[in-house]
Amino acid sequence: MISSLDRKLLRDLSQMKGQSFAIAIVIAAGVATFVNSRTILHSLELTRSTFYERYRFADVFAKVKRAPDALAERLAEIPGVAQVETRIVELVTLDVPGLNEPAVGQLISLPVTRPPRLNQLYLRRGRQLTFGRDDEVLASEAFLKANHLDLGGKFAAIINGRRKELRVVGVAFSPEYVFQIKPGDMLPDPKHFAILWMEHEALSNAYDMDGAFNDISIGLTRGTPAEDVIHRVDTLMEPYGCLGAFPRKDQLSNLLLESDIQGLRTAGLIAPTIFLCVAAFLLNVVLTRLTSLQREQIAALKAFGYTNLQIAWHYMKFVLLITIAGGIIGTLGGMWLAHDFTKLFLRVYQYPELVFQVQPNVVANAVLVAGGAAVLGAFGAIALAVRLPPAEAMRPEPPASFGPTILERIGLGRLVPNVARMILRQLERHPIKTSFSLLAISMSVAIVVVGNFMRNSVDEVIQTQFYDVQRYDLSLATVEPVSVDAVRELASLPGVYQCEPRRFVAARLRVANRSRRVGIMGIRRDSALMRLKTRTGIFVDLPPDGLIISKKLASVLGVKAGQTVRVEALQDKRPNVDVTVVDLLDDITGLNAYMDIDALNGLMREGPRVSGAMLTADPKYLPAIYRELKETPRVASITIRQASVDSFRNTVAKNMLHMRMINLTFSIIIALGVVYNGARISLSERSRELATLRVIGFTKREISTILLGEIGTVTLLGVPFGLVMGYWFAWILTLFLDQEVFRFPFVIANSTYGLAAATVLAASIASALLVRRKLDDLDLIAVLKSRE
Repeated sequence: MISSLDRKLLRDLSQMKGQSFAIAIVIAAGVATFVNSRTILHSLELTRSTFYERYRFADVFAKVKRAPDALAERLAEIPGVAQVETRIVELVTLDVPGLNEPAVGQLISLPVTRPPRLNQLYLRRGRQLTFGRDDEVLASEAFLKANHLDLGGKFAAIINGRRKELRVVGVAFSPEYVFQIKPGDMLPDPKHFAILWMEHEALSNAYDMDGAFNDISIGLTRGTPAEDVIHRVDTLMEPYGCLGAFPRKDQLSNLLLESDIQGLRTAGLIAPTIFLCVAAFLLNVVLTRLTSLQREQIAALKAFGYTNLQIAWHYMKFVLLITIAGGIIGTLGGMWLAHDFTKLFLRVYQYPELVFQVQPNVVANAVLVAGGAAVLGAFGAIALAVRLPPAEAMRPEPPASFGPTILERIGLGRLVPNVARMILRQLERHPIKTSFSLLAISMSVAIVVVGNFMRNSVDEVIQTQFYDVQRYDLSLATVEPVSVDAVRELASLPGVYQCEPRRFVAARLRVANRSRRVGIMGIRRDSALMRLKTRTGIFVDLPPDGLIISKKLASVLGVKAGQTVRVEALQDKRPNVDVTVVDLLDDITGLNAYMDIDALNGLMREGPRVSGAMLTADPKYLPAIYRELKETPRVASITIRQASVDSFRNTVAKNMLHMRMINLTFSIIIALGVVYNGARISLSERSRELATLRVIGFTKREISTILLGEIGTVTLLGVPFGLVMGYWFAWILTLFLDQEVFRFPFVIANSTYGLAAATVLAASIASALLVRRKLDDLDLIAVLKSRE
């Protein structure tokens, strides 16, 4: 049997179904964003940990110039080392059918007589490599898809100066290359970068590495600190040209993946907080009005013996039913969003499959948090209702106090029309309600600003990184440092406008007990093809001596401009030199260090040497230049600017568009919820007053102006506040996303402000039109009846 109070509850919900639904949708938006972010985060972490563990992802990595296989046994004797896998890893230039530009392949040796001890492969299709075959490779799926290749597909590679035709016999995934990015790039470019595995003996013979290796992967026993093992590995491998061992957390693929997860963890808490705060405010306003209208009913219930607790529970059930409805809708919506987002992540992350799992505790926490916010929002209104003595509750609510508006108090009242004065008086009568409505509208505007800010920031990244900093059409890296004559040879190619040298040196920068492995980039001081630029758009000149390092790197090392760092070169003659940090560069990506190329060669105790070049060329000659570079044996890798830009746009822009649409939707939900509820409550509060105005001669348009003018005023005031709030939210977001791998520049375009204002204004107008229909149907006789 349904109790009397429950029947009353159902009637109240039926009479306020529009307002209840609006609040439920706002709650649903908060729950959906929470479930979405937590589910994606859990799925990514679960997928990563499962893939890493199942396929034995290594804990420590190191690259050497050449070392004998016998050293593997000595590495295995280091305390804490569980397993050691040695192999050969080389970058090669690829000539892919249908691709004019040269591609780059990471060629990795793979034993076939036994499974790899570490970094094992998941073979999705095809077969394993055949022992001794030097024309078979396993390839990454992303590369094959991007170039429309499949099993049996063929392409050529320049292996140790010799052109070799390779055939794909299998499609593989590795925990080492979840994020497949070419060294020096910002994002994956699967069309121009491949991960390839070749049989170990075949690759060893190709590079004359019989009985030797140049790459090490080490697995540690549980609980062993990586730093202790790294120190011992560096000491043991230093005579063999070790470039410095590093832990899993600094491995490129894992570093980028962890950076993305940290960003999701941070951003996933902001949106739910906003939505649930707005929902709490709406529930407080609605319940305050509901209990005000039902004063006589509350008094009657108390007279019939219902306790304060029973009455409070009755109104609390009103809140909880709306919250449960919003929780169910939000949970389903969040699961759908999370499933949709996983498809986006699979474009970037190379997992065999992404484990999608909605945890019950995530749903429970989302509903509990939403319920907690709703209860907190409604508590004040319910407490006020139950404290009301029955005798006082039987009397009508005393009229609100009226007084001159702020414009009238400063002498401008005569300049304001009567309708406008009525609107201002009503807003001043309810300062708390007006303030919260203003805040809610501002939040909806801020959500659009923050959502679109990411797009503006990405556009600025493209402009800064690919046009202001990297001004070349293509860059290349050589297998080993070579004479500057190589730059002259490139400059003499037909169609080349400019060609400049660069030098890259692997080094460890050390300050006291802090250190970090980085690459020092040496360029000419007067370089026209590469400029140093900060996130704020300031160009920085390279000094004749000393280093310019990323501001983020300076923070990691604890160093300031003017201080010195110890540069421990990890290649060639391996000098250790104290160098002054001349300036700090607030750049966009990575932990970078820059130096004049002549000063860097001097630091390395060498004459003029280069390890790469940058060039611009006539577009008509680019195909011929590409063909020439494909056949050049000394070239290890090539980066084409336009390909990087296209990859960046295809990867980031698509994801940003998806997120932008979701942010717009959620902003509209907030605006609709706030404006619709505010207008409906104002209509119920002022129906008698508005009906009186109609009877004494006011037109429907005039009373509509009075009612909707309040909402319009709050919206118009809320928009500029929201733009300012969005500005600060975006700035705070850049602080949270200020990571070692990537740092967003703080840029908000005027179009973003325009979109935010237009979106909220349009949603507000739509809500106002819905309420206007109710106002047109106002029953003048019913509302003018006395309540006494």
